[in-house]
Amino acid sequence: MSQEPKRGHFAKEKGEVILREHEYDGIQEFDQKLPNWWLFTFYGAIAWFLGYWVLYYHTGAFKTSHELVSEKIAAIQDAKVAELEKTLASLDDSKLVHEWAANPEVVAAGEATYQQICAACHAADMSATMTAGTVKVPLPGLPLDDHEWKFGGKPMDIFRMVNEGSPADSTGNNGVKMQPKGGAQLSTKQVVEVVSYLISKLPEDFKDIPAPGGQG
Repeated sequence: MSQEPKRGHFAKEKGEVILREHEYDGIQEFDQKLPNWWLFTFYGAIAWFLGYWVLYYHTGAFKTSHELVSEKIAAIQDAKVAELEKTLASLDDSKLVHEWAANPEVVAAGEATYQQICAACHAADMSATMTAGTVKVPLPGLPLDDHEWKFGGKPMDIFRMVNEGSPADSTGNNGVKMQPKGGAQLSTKQVVEVVSYLISKLPEDFKDIPAPGGQG
């Protein structure tokens, strides 16, 4: 006859087999002491987790996944901004007409900004008037569709006008001066997009601007 295993709560010695005292629905459970290598691995994993948890979440010794992703996104944005600044630094009449105003995405962005920011003074159709019944009421801004540029008709003149507002010695239109749009209200890129939109709507005013490299 085989010897019945000892009863108890847990095995305490290596090789010892214990039949645990609890029993449920006729089911019994044996217990043996786990090998030391397994126990050391298990307890080591717990210790490593606790240490890593403290370092990761409470000391700032490691960057979180969110921080790492945010840093990469910020780096990409910085690179885009640097490239944009480089492009804007070399901005001139030719590039405004033949590069920026020739880009449908730039023109579309400029139109959206114009309708949101500029149309209140210059009208959605650039006529600087609004219709009230059968009467056309003038708006504060000057018309932009009459092919007359009060402060210079070159693309960079228009850029400076939008960006910096009316010159200091200007009396304005009916006493109302155009306020600077660049800076707090529009980014430099948005100003360029608005100017590109105006150029695209009035191409005949800028047909004499040579292409980059002097090619017509």
